[in-house]
Amino acid sequence: MAGRWIEQWDPEDETFWKEKGERIARRNLYFSVLSEHIGFSIWTLWSVMVLFMGPEYGVDPAGKFFLIATATLVGAVIRVPYTFAVARFGGRNWTVFSALMLLLPTGAAFAVMEPGTSYGTFLAVAALTGVGGGNFASSMTNINSFFPLRKKGWALGLNAGGGNIGVPVVQLVGLLVIGLAGAAHPRIVLGVYIPLIVVSALCAALFMDNLAPVKNDTGAAKEAVRDPHTWIMSFLYIGTFGSFIGYSFAFGLVLQTQFGRTPLQAASLTFIGPLLGSLIRPVGGSLADRFGGARITLWTFAAMAAATVVVVFASVSESLPLFLAGFIALFILSGLGNGSTYKMIPGIFQAKALAVGMTGEAAEAYGRRLSGASMGLIGAVGALGGLAINLAFRQSFLTVGTGTGAFVAFLVCYAVCCAVTWAVYLRKPARTAAPAATTETKPQLSYAEV
Repeated sequence: MAGRWIEQWDPEDETFWKEKGERIARRNLYFSVLSEHIGFSIWTLWSVMVLFMGPEYGVDPAGKFFLIATATLVGAVIRVPYTFAVARFGGRNWTVFSALMLLLPTGAAFAVMEPGTSYGTFLAVAALTGVGGGNFASSMTNINSFFPLRKKGWALGLNAGGGNIGVPVVQLVGLLVIGLAGAAHPRIVLGVYIPLIVVSALCAALFMDNLAPVKNDTGAAKEAVRDPHTWIMSFLYIGTFGSFIGYSFAFGLVLQTQFGRTPLQAASLTFIGPLLGSLIRPVGGSLADRFGGARITLWTFAAMAAATVVVVFASVSESLPLFLAGFIALFILSGLGNGSTYKMIPGIFQAKALAVGMTGEAAEAYGRRLSGASMGLIGAVGALGGLAINLAFRQSFLTVGTGTGAFVAFLVCYAVCCAVTWAVYLRKPARTAAPAATTETKPQLSYAEV
């Protein structure tokens, strides 16, 4: 797939950006969103399939949580190679290939989704859906290269938010199938997505571009791995995106297991939280562009901790309305945090460049280089938070029969995330990216601005 290659690309040049760069970047963004959207739907497919798995399937709640945890794990791990594939094969080319790869788990699920199939087979097919999780990493790395720093919060937020909407959309499709055809027809959901996968691959082939200047930088990857900010942001992304994807997988199953909802009742509620969390992600990026990602992230974690207190109280008192209110608030807040944390990444590395004396294009190039190298790793580690959430739910239900214990653990995690965000990026003694190396006049950028 030789594809269409753009040999020169300088989005920080305002003349280039206004004359043709913005138009090309936006076109690639929109079709990247489409492909990533379908990828998220397939990655979270088993959050819907488990709702169809009645007693005749012979899988208990713990087994169902393990199915969705397996999909989460594979989707997290595969993000690392997907990140480097963009520079190796081209953003357009890889988008086409990664979209077509979604036919594998969808077709496999279509073949096995019936009572009598062994649990090991279900587990293997659930693992295949992890390829959909990889689409996020390659898409974000690709779009990061198209936009200037001043637009990254908006662009990355829209790209990720449009992809995240794939979660509630597949859950809405599942709701319609259960409501109209009954819980005995899961293959209809899969039949809807097979042609959509083909359409997304075709659109990527026709309308997207490869950027020739984007190259895999082994040195940048090694530098990103050694940089403590890569791991700090990975931890914070566990708290935001890990919460979003983990709750998206588990929400319907928690409603069925703890509150005795039927598949139709659970499906009618499951999509609301992921939908709102997806729609608000670009808002988180835009707020971060305006007020600083670190500030928005700090207040988001504080609010998530408060919402978790509400959920714990609702779980103990068995109040479904209060539980839904708190849980949906967690989805919305995690969406805001997803946007703000991803905005922080390029800003942090540019701030470091400014603090050691780099200026202009040199600082911008350093920020793009390190942020591009770190995004795949941060996305992969963050997605592992979804695995932790599903395993925590599984253990909590096995031990005490409710999700209360898991929510208490999540509350502690959000409190730690608050403390880390404040201590590293907002505390006054740590407001600059690094001390000036040789003079007191070198430009510095406050972490609070990233």
